[in-house]
Amino acid sequence: MRSMTGFGRGKYENDSREYIVEMKSVNHKYNEITIKMPRNITYLEENVKKEISKVISRGKVDVYISFVNSSNVGRDIKINTELAGMYINELRKICNETGIQDNINVIDIAKMPDVLNIQNDEDEELIWSELQVALNDALNGFASMRQAEGDKIKNDLLKRINEVLENTNKISNFSTRLVEDYVVKLTNRVKEYLKTNVVDESRLAQEVVIYADKCSVEEEITRLKSHINQFVELLNTDGAIGKKIDFLLQEMNRETNTIGSKANCLDITNLVVEIKTELENIREQIQNIE
Repeated sequence: MRSMTGFGRGKYENDSREYIVEMKSVNHKYNEITIKMPRNITYLEENVKKEISKVISRGKVDVYISFVNSSNVGRDIKINTELAGMYINELRKICNETGIQDNINVIDIAKMPDVLNIQNDEDEELIWSELQVALNDALNGFASMRQAEGDKIKNDLLKRINEVLENTNKISNFSTRLVEDYVVKLTNRVKEYLKTNVVDESRLAQEVVIYADKCSVEEEITRLKSHINQFVELLNTDGAIGKKIDFLLQEMNRETNTIGSKANCLDITNLVVEIKTELENIREQIQNIE
């Protein structure tokens, strides 16, 4: 189990090139990856997304990439000789027309707009291979944090689902005594109203059958226990399980509500409240898992 909350950072330096990758994630219904990176390497954005998608399948991930290239790799100096010649000709015209001494030198011409240009022609394969080192370091730290947080959530969920199971077993015990208690109460009530110790057993049996059918929650308890077993199995499954657990919780809530509406017993009603409280706590927790 992995949490959807995490942070990772990676850094790599080589030959005056520095890469820093930082990533953080928060809860989200789907898998959303947002990347901010320098414009000169935006062609690698899809590569970065593919690598991140291998590690996560759910959550909102923000990725920040910085790249500083102080080396000569991918850099080229271009001089616009045609434009430089135009500057020189125009400056000499001014000198001839005004009688100013011609003192034009190369440095002055190089400072003119658009004469000297530094072009970046990145070596894509080299840049990507080096960026991957920083990215993998960030992903490893990111995944480790999500895993550690996921383990904590898993332990809490196991504790809470065990509480649900214990209360379900208590409900089962109470439900088996409901019919017996009803028989005793009904018999005593008949004797009290009719003022006789003679009770029509066949009529009493009919009433008991009707009551037993009306208040029986054994089917709901069986399905609820089945969902609990599936829940525990999912907690020990690799991969994204948040959506599956959310569906199971809906089913458990449905069975619990049915038990509460059918059981004519205060003890069972109180246990139903306890179960629903734990299920709500579980529902809040699973919003944090992938």
